[in-house]
Order: sequence, then C-alpha cells, then structure tokens
Amino acid sequence: MTELEDKLSRVLSGAAHRAPQAPAGLAATVKARHHRRRARTAAVLAATAVIVVAGGAGAAVSALRATAAPHPAAGATGEATPSAGELPPPVEKVWPQAVHKIPAKLPDGRAYYPQLLLDDRTLLVMTGVPDGNRQFLWSYDLETGEPRQIAEIPPTKGSAIFADGVAAGGGNIVWWASYKEAGGPRVARIWTVPATGGRPRPVTDAPLGNVMKQGHINGLTVAGSDVVFAYEKGGVYRVPLSGGRPQPVKGAERYHILQWPWVGAHHGKAIFRELLNAETGERRDAVVKADEEVRCGVERCAGMAVRYRTVKVERPRDRSGKEIKCGTRRCPDTVRTQTVLRRFVRDRDGSGERELPANFQVGDDAGLERFFKVHVMGPGDQHVLTLYDVDTGRSADLGVRPNAKGITAIPDGGLDRLMTYPIKDKMYVLDLAAIK
Repeated sequence: MTELEDKLSRVLSGAAHRAPQAPAGLAATVKARHHRRRARTAAVLAATAVIVVAGGAGAAVSALRATAAPHPAAGATGEATPSAGELPPPVEKVWPQAVHKIPAKLPDGRAYYPQLLLDDRTLLVMTGVPDGNRQFLWSYDLETGEPRQIAEIPPTKGSAIFADGVAAGGGNIVWWASYKEAGGPRVARIWTVPATGGRPRPVTDAPLGNVMKQGHINGLTVAGSDVVFAYEKGGVYRVPLSGGRPQPVKGAERYHILQWPWVGAHHGKAIFRELLNAETGERRDAVVKADEEVRCGVERCAGMAVRYRTVKVERPRDRSGKEIKCGTRRCPDTVRTQTVLRRFVRDRDGSGERELPANFQVGDDAGLERFFKVHVMGPGDQHVLTLYDVDTGRSADLGVRPNAKGITAIPDGGLDRLMTYPIKDKMYVLDLAAIK
C-alpha cells in the first residue's frame, strides 16, 4: 500500500460514506462538501461527483420550483411557509439565536476548519489543512472572537495522511492519523491532548489491513475514560485514554458507531436499521418496508419509498444502421428506472410518519434528527439550499449559492448540533441546539 493509494482510499471512503446524493430531478448538478470530523476538506472538495439525471434540465427546474415550499410537518406552528417559487427568510432572521457569523480566517490570516463545539460558546478549529505540514488545534470563542492555540498536532514520520476524526469529551480531545514506518504494518495512531492545552501523546496504534478494501477507522469517540472507534468494514473497539491495546466491544463485532453508545448495522439500503446500546444492551430495530430506502438515527428514520422498473431500450445506431457501442461494450438492452412514491421521516417504531420536501438531501444526516437540507429553485432559476425543521415546518435560506462553475458547497453537519459553512469572508456557525 503506497501513500498515494492510502490517500486515495481515504478520500473515496469518506466521499462514499458521506457524499450527498442528487435530489430527484436535479440535472447535471455538481456538489461538494467539507467534512468537520474528517479534516480532509480540500481532498473531498476535489473529489466532487457529476450526476446526470434522465429527463433533462427543464424537468429539473420544474421539479425544484415545484418544491420551493415544503409541506408543514404534523404539529407545525402554523406559521406561513413561502409559496412556490419564493424563498424562505435568511437563516439569521428565522433562527437568530442559533447563528454566529465570524471571520473566515483567524486574526493572523490563517484559514481554519471547524471541527466541533466544545461548549455553547467555544468552537474547536484546525489550521494547516490540507497541506498537513504543520497542523494546530485552536479553541475559538464565539462571543469574543478570540482564538487560543491548544496544541500542535505532532508530525508523524512516515504518516501518509494528516489528522482525522477529531472528537472531544470529558475535557480531552482525540484524533488519529494513518502511519507506517518502513518495514512495519500500517496503523491508525490515536492521539489525545487536554482541551485546556498541552503536549499531545499517543494513545494506541490500531492495526490497519488493506485500506483499499477494508477502509480505515471512523466513529472516534471519547467515552468516559476510554476512546471508542470502529473499523469502516465493521467492528467496534475501545481502549483506555491512558493507553493500551484496543479491545473489541462485546456484541458489536460487525457494527458501526452511530452515536455512542448506540452502534448498529446496515441492511441493504436501510442504514443503521439495526441498533444496539453497547452499554445497556437495549435494542432499537427500525420498522422498514421492502420498498423503502432509509437512513436512521437513534430516534428517527428518514428516506423514500421507491418503485423500480426495468425498461427495454433501443440500442443506438449510426446512419448506416450499425450499432454504436457504449465504450468498449455493447449498449444495454434495458435500463432500470426509479419512481419515488413518497419521502418521509418517522420514528424508528414506524409511528409519527411525516412528509418531507421532495428535494431534501437524500442520504444525509439530519441535524439532531430534525433539521434537513433541502434544495429549492430561487429567482432566476438559481439553485438554493435551505434548512427545513421537520418539528415546526419552518424553513430558512442558508445563503449558500453556486459559484461561477456551478458548484454548491454543501454545509458541513452531522447528527449533532453543529453546522458550518463559509460565505465570502464569513464563516457561518449554526448551533442547532439553540433552536427550541
């Protein structure tokens, strides 16, 4: 395994696991996103995907315009939502208590990359990405705008990848880096440093096999006095922060980490359908029907009911009637088409189902299992990204717009409370937990 292969594996693995999918009817759209916990921002932005949807740009525009105003959720507040073709108010108007607009660079001019919230007013950021020559962790006070350097991330001899998987808990910060010395096996070295600052120290080396086939580690979490992580191929392990050898978590040998202590398994297109509390043994298996594709959190699942059909197609031919090949192969006799029957969010037990807007970000984690990213068409047929609160039916314009190349940077956010994205010289930091 070369360093180039290792980097390629990390980029493709992260993109495949987290990459947004095109909403139904959105034609020839290029999307990019940066990942907070996986500090591979530039690499993922470079690995954008072009998705061409059958039906043409006209159909895409019609589909987006028709869904500019999502249907209110059950139990919504009754506040008016925009009519078709209109945009909701800016996010700072809808949820001012949740929005922090801070400079996109530190006072010394360095670019930074948000990682997580250490508390209600403190943002953990990293500098030195993507070159990885000298990386630093900083705390950034959202109220005063003052940054404080926590530590320099140790440059590891032979390391192929910069620091990744940053997590925090109990006053400690952890991360890992892929590492290999000549003649030795490749490992994921886990590091820790106090959140107050200090000298980082290694916790353990987690063995890595063929990362092109098996992936690296993910789900890094601080759990009390331990560090917990999972292999991308499955299998959850824990190790004391003080150091030691990683030990498998009983009952989670083939699972992935959702939100510790919840770990789970995927079944086809039902992501985290099976869920286990690794500390109490409680199970929460989701109700999923045969025609549904869902991504589940701890409490809810969101997804689509889909019908597939196989349709015969005529092979393309030139003017003489000779068949035109598709690359080096014959063109297919049939194609598989997809019809979305409905889009929904509901509790894991199958109750409380509510409709989701047509162009919600399929395959994406909803913030706090409540806030969904939704694509709409704004004035001038411009693609606009909004945030939809399924609990109240309210929507907000995030202010994100395509750049000159038509690329839309998808805001970074997972199941937790933090969502971040840059606009010009400002960094938008949204604390979703502040929205009641």
